[in-house]
Amino acid sequence: MNRYPPIADHGMIGDLQTAALVSSEGSIDWWCTPRFDSPSLFASLLDSERGGHCRLAADLTDGDHMAVRQLYLSDTAILITRFMAPGGVGEVADFMAPLDSSTATDRHSLIRVARVVRGSLPFSFDCRPRFDYGRAPHTLTRSDDHAAVLRGPGTDLHVQTTGGVALRADGDDVTAHVTLSAGQAVAFVLTTTAGGGPVPPPPSLGGVVEAVESCREFWLSWLRSCTYRGRWQDMVNRSAITLKLLTYAPTGAPIAAATMGLPEQVGGERNWDYRYTWIRDASLSVRALIDLGFEAEAHAFRRWLRDRIESGGGTASGDPLQIMYRVDGDPYLTEETLDHLEGYLGSRPVRAGNAAADQLQLDIYGEASDALIMGGDIGAIRGWKDLSGVLDWLADHWDRPDEGIWETRGGRQNFTYSRLMTWVAFDRGIHAATRYSRPADVRRWTEARDTVFRQIVEQGWHDKRQAFVQHYDTDVLDASLLLMPRVGFLSPHDPDWLSTLDAMDDELVSDSLVYRYDPQASPDGLRGSEGTFNLCSFFYVEALARSGRVGQARYAFDKMLTYANHVGLFAEEIGPSGEQLGNFPQAFTHLALVTAAMALDEALSGEGAARAVGEHPYPATRRITAPAGSGGESGG
Repeated sequence: MNRYPPIADHGMIGDLQTAALVSSEGSIDWWCTPRFDSPSLFASLLDSERGGHCRLAADLTDGDHMAVRQLYLSDTAILITRFMAPGGVGEVADFMAPLDSSTATDRHSLIRVARVVRGSLPFSFDCRPRFDYGRAPHTLTRSDDHAAVLRGPGTDLHVQTTGGVALRADGDDVTAHVTLSAGQAVAFVLTTTAGGGPVPPPPSLGGVVEAVESCREFWLSWLRSCTYRGRWQDMVNRSAITLKLLTYAPTGAPIAAATMGLPEQVGGERNWDYRYTWIRDASLSVRALIDLGFEAEAHAFRRWLRDRIESGGGTASGDPLQIMYRVDGDPYLTEETLDHLEGYLGSRPVRAGNAAADQLQLDIYGEASDALIMGGDIGAIRGWKDLSGVLDWLADHWDRPDEGIWETRGGRQNFTYSRLMTWVAFDRGIHAATRYSRPADVRRWTEARDTVFRQIVEQGWHDKRQAFVQHYDTDVLDASLLLMPRVGFLSPHDPDWLSTLDAMDDELVSDSLVYRYDPQASPDGLRGSEGTFNLCSFFYVEALARSGRVGQARYAFDKMLTYANHVGLFAEEIGPSGEQLGNFPQAFTHLALVTAAMALDEALSGEGAARAVGEHPYPATRRITAPAGSGGESGG
């Protein structure tokens, strides 16, 4: 068993309140319960010895070779890990029954089904939970040969089997071994409850088969609402399912990623906790959800967002909003380091909680306003009153430095992207006030909007670079500005935008992969480097498509899809050797994939016209030179 499998060597399962990662070796390497942001039960991704895991896999016979393949049951969140050996072919199906309701619960079941389809295979089951991020001990209680309870602080893990498979104690952990022949199956059911909660009824194989079918039908039924019929149906569907899996059903709040502490650079310190709801990420998802046909999910988040605004300063800072919250709306996310964990491949510190929640990032008011207003229901009286109050506040507070979209810890700056999104906030508010005939200080908002516009054009533009730059006191480029055309600040064909896009292409883009910015040129208060940012790479595709560079956009998009893992999931970043880095899977990346696919589908109808004006479909042609002595011509 690989001590630290690659981050990307995992699929995700979940029940819409929590999620688990399962490696292609059949190991559950990450699971927090009863919520996404609860302490971990299994966290071997962060410490292979202390983190805990649960493995169910076929065993190798001496001298045999076994091939392993992992896939999702098509258009579902049921993960299949197949084991193919000379003596037999078998598989393990992992899933959680979706809890798509407004009721939060401490009871969650993760079901693992092993079966053989040809020959025979021996399987091993090894369950070693480590409660509270591996800090708390647990005890083992046996009720019979087929059931055990592993008790930690406040949480019980019930392990039950079907088919007469006996569980064996190994200290305070449990193991099992079973050999299955063609047509045979056995299930291992892991159920968490609050400490001292009722014992789940014994599972039956028939009941487990019904649960598999029910889970399958849930996802197929949910996807029937999807209106996307474009060229990348499979990848868009997988991204939509991933976004759904990362949304906390009781409140409608999506989290940024299922994990915490996974490094942006192996061995580095950029190891953050992403199990929370970012106003920015979630707000930008609303348009994609609506365009995909998932109106209920978009409405649920807008309702959660309105609740945050209506709380009237219910933040740690006292401002109307803060950049992130827990899934239940709690604004307090105290950051701590878990020094007892070695981190993924020694990447320390491992952080739980996120101190960036206290940062000032003014762009969130633009994304939030856009999300609320595009749905139309902000025309309701109480919702409008609260939003207009926020815009009145913003009119007094927009013109100040902040930490910016990338949550730098190197000091506040006048970030161009932050100003851009305050322009969006005022712009959307003005249009909504007119559309709904609502009371508003439209004159004041208009003055603020136009002042922001002039400031960006005059101070965010760098004459020497012929580009919009990261903040007013630098010449550094920033990939967040790829959203300028999408939000309507300028036309995607504006000469100033096209020269900005060219500058980014020269400096931030490497083989279609996009860096956020250059941390050496713009210190962010952290040591080390990072990979290219998948979110920005998909933003780049979208920007190219909207700007008429369709061949280049499609080539970049097709290349980006090759970096998806074996089941279509993306982490936050891509490292120098093509490895996935950072927390996994990242919702924002899958959101950007969806918007890029839709923008590219729309633009492809004009592909012939784009090429007619001289665009070459191979984007790097102008920078290709022939090797010395090859006799080839420069420029391809």
